[in-house]
Amino acid sequence: FRGVIFDVDPVFSNTEEWWLAIPEHLRPSKDQPFYHLFAENDETEYVAYVSEQNLVIDETGRPVRHPQAKEFFRRDRKGRYQIDRAGLN
Repeated sequence: FRGVIFDVDPVFSNTEEWWLAIPEHLRPSKDQPFYHLFAENDETEYVAYVSEQNLVIDETGRPVRHPQAKEFFRRDRKGRYQIDRAGLN
């Protein structure tokens, strides 16, 4: 999947149920930043909660399809996402 970060928690701040649903051998440490993303995969768009250790830079240069990404961000000439202050209240 890929996406645009829109918020960050300095440490894990989701439910214990969510964390335990991750297979133990893949489960990230809670004492790292976790990011909220407007995310997508080949099939759908959704909001993801991702540990810092699982983030990688998307080098495709393609825009994200998630409709909320377009509400809060604009892309600069290099394809990077910048907060669109006009969309904020």
